[in-house]
Amino acid sequence: MKGSFLFSLFTAKAIKLGLDITKLSAGTSIIGKIVLKICPDFLSHTNKYIETKINVTGTNGKTTTSGLISHLLKESGSSVINNELGANMIQGVVNAIALQLNPLKKYNYSVIESDEAFLEVIYDKFEADYLVVTNLFRDQLDRYGELATTKRFIQNGIDKGANNKGEKPVLILNADDPLVASFEGGREHIFYGVKEVNYEDGLKPSESHTEEAFNCPNCGKPLTYDKKFYAQQGHYYCECGYRRPEPKYKANVTLYKTHSVLNVNGEEFEVPLVGLFNAYNALASIALCKELGIEANDIQKNLKTFKVAFGRSEIKYLNGKRTLIQLIKNPIGANEVLKTVDLDSNLLIIINDNYADGRDVSWLWDAEFEVLNPTPQSTPVRSGKAQKEIIVSGSRANDMALRLKYAGVDTDRIKVISDIEKAVDYVGKSADNNITILPTYTALLKLDKMKSLKKK
Repeated sequence: MKGSFLFSLFTAKAIKLGLDITKLSAGTSIIGKIVLKICPDFLSHTNKYIETKINVTGTNGKTTTSGLISHLLKESGSSVINNELGANMIQGVVNAIALQLNPLKKYNYSVIESDEAFLEVIYDKFEADYLVVTNLFRDQLDRYGELATTKRFIQNGIDKGANNKGEKPVLILNADDPLVASFEGGREHIFYGVKEVNYEDGLKPSESHTEEAFNCPNCGKPLTYDKKFYAQQGHYYCECGYRRPEPKYKANVTLYKTHSVLNVNGEEFEVPLVGLFNAYNALASIALCKELGIEANDIQKNLKTFKVAFGRSEIKYLNGKRTLIQLIKNPIGANEVLKTVDLDSNLLIIINDNYADGRDVSWLWDAEFEVLNPTPQSTPVRSGKAQKEIIVSGSRANDMALRLKYAGVDTDRIKVISDIEKAVDYVGKSADNNITILPTYTALLKLDKMKSLKKK
């Protein structure tokens, strides 16, 4: 079988070269499919080349968190394999490892973002040293079902995962998420959480009208909150005795329009990312890196040079105009992104319903697009409203247009251009200022291939 493993590595690199020359595909998963055809046991063979294996899973923030961890480890001098493009199902994971692994060397770490439903499949072959779980929100109901199903997928992975000594993985868990905090079976549980959130630059906390009551994962009764930051994340307890565990890594977070500052256990870290959701991603990354022995000074220095993955608060330029691209894929994630949207920018929203996006787009009605057009009766997350024409595109452009209409946006300010390339061309030519693009996942992949969107 070693021969088939080595042949699969050679084949992967040859196919990637061909794809780069022909530009037929980004090659984020197709190579993995071919590698598994040649060597079904591929992941098992890779274990001996990697000293410490880190996986990141959860509903939102996987790509940013794994990217942050990978960056901090690399900048500290370690060799790292990472599926940085965010292809996180089994073919995508195999794809990334096959292209990066050199069988003549050893690697200090792998940092692998893992789809919740595929974690068990990955851990069937791949050893597990550390598992970071970011959060659990309702997402792609056609694939995952309700939260209990998603939690079961991850718990099954934890139950199966083990390192080369047969030990369960160390779990790095978000203490503020009651479902995440309730995972069992790890060799050790390391919790991180937020103490306080402060707002600067005119930002302010918001009250959501779509959040559902969240029940205790232990007894099923409604939780009580001393503090609630967003969605179900906060300081909670239940009359049955279940309560937020005390975090080892506690952060006071200050949010600005362009960045955030985290004071973690008395040490200050400046994070070049916007939004409370990204502050949580950074806190998870800091917690893991501290557990691995990286000094705070190195983390502080290297955070400043982090570049986000495509579409995760990334800045590009379209016809010379600054263009912020922010992935949206479920109501909670969309709500947090919408809080950060520049209401003076020209806005393009692209909604697809392909398999990787989730076929069910009913989540659009749970996301608070009302923040683009707040009324005196609503609880605004910020002052003002979207000023420009809003372009909607993608296979479900009409659904998005209808959602904006019911959010109170004047229909004469909603323009439907279903073809994504034509929509991007239109906003690039018509925009008189900065541009904001909010795409779903497969729309993001299409944007990534467009030559008109350029780095500075």
